[in-house]
Amino acid sequence: MVYVYVMVAPSAQGIVRSLTDWSFATPKPSFIGLENYRKGFQGEAGPATYRTIYIAFVVVVAQNVLGLGLALLLHGPVVGRHILRTIIFAPMVVSSLVVGYLFKYIFGPPEVGAVNVILAKLGLAQVDFLGNPTSALWIIIITVIWQFTGSTMVIYLAGLQGVPQELDEAAALDGAGYWKRFWYVTRPLLAPAITINLTIGLIGGLKLFDQIFALTNGGPGNQTQTISTLIYQIFSQFSQYGLAAALAVVLAIFVGILAFIQFAVLRRQERNS
Repeated sequence: MVYVYVMVAPSAQGIVRSLTDWSFATPKPSFIGLENYRKGFQGEAGPATYRTIYIAFVVVVAQNVLGLGLALLLHGPVVGRHILRTIIFAPMVVSSLVVGYLFKYIFGPPEVGAVNVILAKLGLAQVDFLGNPTSALWIIIITVIWQFTGSTMVIYLAGLQGVPQELDEAAALDGAGYWKRFWYVTRPLLAPAITINLTIGLIGGLKLFDQIFALTNGGPGNQTQTISTLIYQIFSQFSQYGLAAALAVVLAIFVGILAFIQFAVLRRQERNS
């Protein structure tokens, strides 16, 4: 009953509202069918969708490569590995909004941002990192990777705990090098961890909002706008509630379809490993 009240009912209400002209100017909305969905694919929605997919792809790949590398490193006999694990995982427990504002301070404008202050002291040219669309987008990506690589690493570490040491030792005795042992022994047994990390990373990347809101708020010139920030802008600034609901429904369906396809493919690879 609680799940229905908290999840199902609001979702159903959002779908119904997306079929109306609900806005600040029309407190008593009228049914307009799929008009909001047609309008939703015009204007900024197209570039925002492409940008969302691009960010999600880069974040998922980088997080998993770095997370797996750190897990393999800290699974071995490294001095202070438990402390290092804690330090790397720590950003995960910090609010995404706080992390966004932290990086906004680090990469702030000339004479203000920490990096630019250091550049000035070194006699180097200062850079408006968040005022340039390309660098701003990459700072968003770096921020997300920095925060969530630790959680990816922990899941891989949990997977590595289930890899029998005897198999690795047997492969080593047969003359297999480190990379062959990883690819043919460790990697197949890590398949469930890979599936979990890729799926969680994809869903999180497609829904990304807090870091972008804190760092750029979709700017400069809407060049870092994603679907989530566009929905927020349409709802809070333009007060077009029906249109925002329609985009939210599209985003939910889009995330669900991509996550399902990815999960199905990865599960099939698990069975074939």
